[in-house]
Amino acid sequence: MKNLNQFLVCLFLSLLSVVGQAQRNTPYFVKHLQFSGNESLEQKAVMAARLIPSSQQLEWQKMELTAFLHFGINTFTGREWGDGTEDPALFNPTDLDAEQWVRTLKECGFKMVLLTAKHHDGFCLWPTKTTKHSVASSPWKNGKGDVVRELRDACSKYGMKFGVYLSPWDRNASCYGNSPEYNKFFVAQLTELLTNYGEVHEVWFDGANGEGPNGKKQEYDWDTFYKTIQRLQPKAVMAIMGDDVRWVGNEKGLGRDTEWSATVLTPGIYARSKENNKRLGVYETATDLGSRKMLENATELFWYPSEVDVSIRPGWFWHEEENSKIKSLKQLSDIYFRSVGYNSVLLLNIPPDRRGLINEADISRLKEFAAYRQQVFCDNKLINGNTYWKAAQGEKHVYTVRQNTPVNVVMLQEDISKGQRVENFIIEAWLNGSWQLLGKGTTIGYKRMLRFPEVMTDSLRICIESTRLDANIMNVAAYYAQPLIDEEQLTTWNNLSRDSWKKISVSPLTVDFGKTVTVKAFTYAPLNEEAKPTMAYHYKLYISLNGTDWQEVISNGEFSNIMHNPLPQTVALPQSKQARYIKIEATTPNASTAVIELEELGVTVISDDNK
Repeated sequence: MKNLNQFLVCLFLSLLSVVGQAQRNTPYFVKHLQFSGNESLEQKAVMAARLIPSSQQLEWQKMELTAFLHFGINTFTGREWGDGTEDPALFNPTDLDAEQWVRTLKECGFKMVLLTAKHHDGFCLWPTKTTKHSVASSPWKNGKGDVVRELRDACSKYGMKFGVYLSPWDRNASCYGNSPEYNKFFVAQLTELLTNYGEVHEVWFDGANGEGPNGKKQEYDWDTFYKTIQRLQPKAVMAIMGDDVRWVGNEKGLGRDTEWSATVLTPGIYARSKENNKRLGVYETATDLGSRKMLENATELFWYPSEVDVSIRPGWFWHEEENSKIKSLKQLSDIYFRSVGYNSVLLLNIPPDRRGLINEADISRLKEFAAYRQQVFCDNKLINGNTYWKAAQGEKHVYTVRQNTPVNVVMLQEDISKGQRVENFIIEAWLNGSWQLLGKGTTIGYKRMLRFPEVMTDSLRICIESTRLDANIMNVAAYYAQPLIDEEQLTTWNNLSRDSWKKISVSPLTVDFGKTVTVKAFTYAPLNEEAKPTMAYHYKLYISLNGTDWQEVISNGEFSNIMHNPLPQTVALPQSKQARYIKIEATTPNASTAVIELEELGVTVISDDNK
């Protein structure tokens, strides 16, 4: 009997060793996995569960809240997109203080700052050797200034991470459109930024690709651009036109209800991306990027998490007239719950003003926003929420809520270092002697927050309804978020009653105001703030007193960035003009004829000459 007992003990220990070794040898796929083509759907789901982020991607996700600083020549011209012909002498901030930027942002909970080192106008905020179109040709600090250096030094002083945006589209560079020559030019600029300013944590490219000064479009050498980043800043994440961080698909600050970081979407820098994504029917704004249905025909998967970008103002650059149009606390709060709370990182733009300072109005709202988050998230109502839970499909776990405390938010977090696995979950509360549904969700990922009407309960129950392998739930929390009421949003972009308006023609849109007025400005406001294929981009504006004789007032107009940020854009006329009729000839971003609805046109009138 003694020998038998010893044998059983040895066998048990051996089995434990085998199981432990199997767990240690569980294969993970870092950032990317390729299917062989022979896997069943269930086998694909198991492999997808073991796709994990790179160390850089994991650290990036943990930041949650980052800041964009749109600052440059547009700050001084009042435009959103410059055309590259601006005089560098316009750039002359009177009190630029990068420490004020970083100090403010750090105090308000931001973890990284990204600067528009060069926007589409080509004006460089550092004294580059590649072009004279830079701060070196401006009166600021007698041409000896370097905004990038000042921001980098401020980030070092305050322990803030640092990133750069470098626009591939350059409307000033004469070589733009000469693809080999411009690509060398761009790599030289990128090299300067990545070698002269210490560690860079994020490099942010958009895919902007318009015409240059020679009227030609550029073919970007993305492969060389990214090899340059990987060589010079191997720890930096490459965002948007990269394979580390994915654009969520809008500039409204809103993520998806179902946000997979393990996605079938092939990053655009890969030559096969167009073919892969077309075959799967996926694109940046698609609602489903990673479900089991999408796995069926997928040949590969990427860990490609979502970044949600939005501006605290209607525009991306500072404009004085927008000082009173900063997003309300309720708007920022909703954005936060629908970005960070939807398994994304929030990149919030806060543009410095012409002084070179974050404006007082923005600071006030940022502090209000920070105080609200602190109030909500400093007080976890659960007693046992941080217990690590390895949840099998269908498994439920009960959490104890502190007595006499209301809750209206539940937060769940997966340990994404072991993959993103949860496909569906439900939240219930013990009310009146039974479990009652509070809400349902799909993906969790790094962080998922679900809001619901407040309840008083002593217990919450989480059920993992569907998961790919066992889910690794690392944290569950419950909070009470004070409901916010938004102040009334006033429409200020049209002050001439449409009661007397008459549409003369649809294309081009021609309108009879019914009386002669003095027009100071006009506004294009896409319906419902939604992008559409027929929206206007380039335009010409005409006015007339009799509907027959037309005067061209604006000949080469452009609604900058309207396709990604379809908010009202107001354009001041070069000088106020009397008019009874107005006509807009417009083309879409694809150069086809645009369609502008009557409701999308507004005018700012300074006098009514018939009164």
